[in-house]
Amino acid sequence: MTSHVTFIGAGNMASAIFGGMIESGYPREAITATARSGERLETLEQQYGLNTTTDNQAAIAQADVVLLAVKPQVMREVCAELRDAVQARKPLILSVAAGLDAATLEDWLGGDLALIRCMPNTPSLVGAGASGLFANDRVDETQRELATRLLEAVGLVEWVEDEALLEAVTAISGSGPAYFFLVFEAMIEAGQQLGLSEESARRLALQTGYGAACMARKSDLTPAELKRNVMSPGGTTEQAIESLEQAGLRQAFSEAMTACARRAREMAKELSQKD
Repeated sequence: MTSHVTFIGAGNMASAIFGGMIESGYPREAITATARSGERLETLEQQYGLNTTTDNQAAIAQADVVLLAVKPQVMREVCAELRDAVQARKPLILSVAAGLDAATLEDWLGGDLALIRCMPNTPSLVGAGASGLFANDRVDETQRELATRLLEAVGLVEWVEDEALLEAVTAISGSGPAYFFLVFEAMIEAGQQLGLSEESARRLALQTGYGAACMARKSDLTPAELKRNVMSPGGTTEQAIESLEQAGLRQAFSEAMTACARRAREMAKELSQKD
């Protein structure tokens, strides 16, 4: 029997997930999306053919899985509205809200709930996401498998057994797309300085990044080994890599990702302490 999934919030990330689910064969009649804007829901209903409503509690009444996809800043208010319906139904709760820990969310929803936190990233919008998942002690193996199936519809799924490790997930994959966009931006600018047109530099940089990622995923070699395979002694690539190493690229990434994880911890504290 197919589990009914209700999305509370129907923004870009929610749309990416239920769009991926439908594309991978999940029955659209087993998906409900809610939002405050009837106009937004009308658009989704026409685009995806799924059930929509502005009534969160009614949507939960038939849900086996409730996916919370509202902004962290309004999550407490939304959970208060959902609390009675959730306690009556006891569905699996799946949250994609950044910075809100499992215990806080469970408390806001009344407690005694199977709850999974998910840290997706923006490439989920094009089916190439990377999501880190953490489950509390009430989540059983069947529920883990269901969550994996839902999130694999938009990319890779990686489970962590320590919730604190979601901060590392945020640092590497949650925020990581922006690091690569910065690298592309820098490469394009440098290419223009070397005489290429902006369009040529952009096409070459983006295709090179895509190709390198494909090679790294498909190869049994480590990134370090793949890098060495491109480098000839005394050649052009060796000169470029040495320049990047001397400029402190590794240290810059280490400091950036540490700052990202630290901010994730700070945000979690700020959000959980708000009245």
